[in-house]
Amino acid sequence: MQSIRRRLSIIIISCSIIAVILSALSVNFTLNSTFNKYMVNIQNQRNNRIVDYFQQVYKRDKKWTINSGEEMMHEAYMSNYCLTLLDANKNVVWGMNPDDIRERAHTIMQKADNNKGIYVSNSFEIKSAGKLVGYVEIGQYSPILLTQQDINFKMSINRSIIISVLIAIIIAVVISIIISKQFSSPIKAVSDTSVKLSNGNYDATSNIKSNIKELNNLTQSINTLGKRLKEQDQLRKRLVSDISHEIRTPLNILQNNLEAMIDGIFPVNEERLNYLNEEVIRFGKLLNNLNILKEFEEEKLNLNMTTVFLDELVSSVSNEFSIDFRNKNIKLNLNIEKDKNFKIVGDEDKLKQVFINLLTNAIKFTQPGGTVCIDLDVNKDKVIIKVKDNGMGIKKEDLPYIFERLYRGDRSRNEIEGSGIGLTIVKRIITLHSATINVDSIAGIGTSFTLCFNTKML
Repeated sequence: MQSIRRRLSIIIISCSIIAVILSALSVNFTLNSTFNKYMVNIQNQRNNRIVDYFQQVYKRDKKWTINSGEEMMHEAYMSNYCLTLLDANKNVVWGMNPDDIRERAHTIMQKADNNKGIYVSNSFEIKSAGKLVGYVEIGQYSPILLTQQDINFKMSINRSIIISVLIAIIIAVVISIIISKQFSSPIKAVSDTSVKLSNGNYDATSNIKSNIKELNNLTQSINTLGKRLKEQDQLRKRLVSDISHEIRTPLNILQNNLEAMIDGIFPVNEERLNYLNEEVIRFGKLLNNLNILKEFEEEKLNLNMTTVFLDELVSSVSNEFSIDFRNKNIKLNLNIEKDKNFKIVGDEDKLKQVFINLLTNAIKFTQPGGTVCIDLDVNKDKVIIKVKDNGMGIKKEDLPYIFERLYRGDRSRNEIEGSGIGLTIVKRIITLHSATINVDSIAGIGTSFTLCFNTKML
């Protein structure tokens, strides 16, 4: 199995080499094509020049002789082509032997393209005063004649292309290694961190920084995941401890009192039996709360969805708590915006449970003489409800966990009777209604819960 860095390097290097080779072939083809066109153009110009030369010779001599244009033979021999001069009746005046240039031409062609070639000749008319006076045949062993300088030029270009390809491949390899490291290092670090997290090492973090947004987000996400796993592990341990404590306390009281009665230390009377019955009831309430929590955490919890007027629902629940507010000398301020529509779709019983739990907590953790405020407002397609008190508040370090099962962070709050699942149920109900709940709190100042419902579900 290959590492991501090795695989990424191989892919980038392979793509780079293929791209460089294809580019080199394209450049080579283009240069050769352009060069050949240039040589063909030069060759055509040479043919025209030879024809013009013989036209001038005939114009000067008024006839063909064995010496007419004979001086062109030397140039033709040096340039590896043959000339044959014919009169108007195509009788040979003089001509060169192709065998004289065969070996020389073959040697040069083999250097150029490793091809021995076939002798080919073309005939061109010679005219004087508009009259056909003869022909000149130009023959050669290659469609395009190249001099030694031309061959050296082409070989130089090919060498330059090959050297450029090699340099480009080396640069591509170096860049590929650097780029693959930039990509692979953060991913490898995240991979190593995830392995450590899977092995239970929740303190593992990845400290590698990357200027690539996605990789940087990946690193931050795995670090956040590790932090939350650690928090959940601590919550799990605390949950086990809390449940054990909640169950053990009433059982110990029952056991100690029963043993004392059996040993005759405590008298068996109605008062003592009532006390023990209260502990049994308390134990039963704990089990009932756990069952309620289990019910609300079921994925297939059925909701009886109807049209609910939240202003009427909150007013009704507030009236039910009026005696509790009065007994504890807590002032309740209910502020409902006038001429606003607070209608949503929801399960009225479940939503009632939400506000019962919130008001119960507000009364429980607010000192006598305090104030609880409930504000209802509508903002566009949102119904916003705030339940605020000036009670004992919640410490900053406990705020992220208040919706967790049986979480009761502050020791001073633990001294107040409660099961620790009320806010868990509230959160679950709110989530089932596609709503949101947020909490702001300062220890010693108070707590504010903000609920936001969507009216577009109607």
